[in-house]
Amino acid sequence: MLTIPENVRIYLAAGPTDMRKSFDTLAALTRTVIGQDPRSGHLFVFCNRGRDRLKILHWESSGYWLLAKRLERGTFAWPAAGATRVTMTATELAVLLGGLDVRDTRKRPWYGR
Repeated sequence: MLTIPENVRIYLAAGPTDMRKSFDTLAALTRTVIGQDPRSGHLFVFCNRGRDRLKILHWESSGYWLLAKRLERGTFAWPAAGATRVTMTATELAVLLGGLDVRDTRKRPWYGR
C-alpha cells in the first residue's frame, strides 16, 4: 500500500489513456491534459479505455516513479471523460484502488485545513 504525505496532491486524468505510454509521454500528458507540472512531486493517475489498468506517475528528487496495476477481473470506477482532471485525497485513492465506487457517494461534512 502507498503511504502518501499530506502535502502531496493526487490528480486523475479523466477519460482513457493509452497504457503503452511510459515516463516521458505520461509527463507530457500531465502538462497538457491535467495542466500541472509533472515534477511537482504530486501523483498523476491514468487509466485505460477498458478501465482495468492504471498507471501512477510520481517525481522524486532523482527521477520518475511509474506504478502500474492491472486487474484480473472487474474495472476501476473511473470518472467520466467530460472533466479533464479530478483531484482526490489519499483516502479516496486507496478506496479507488480497493475496488469501491465513490462516484455515487458524497463526503460527509468534516473538519479539514
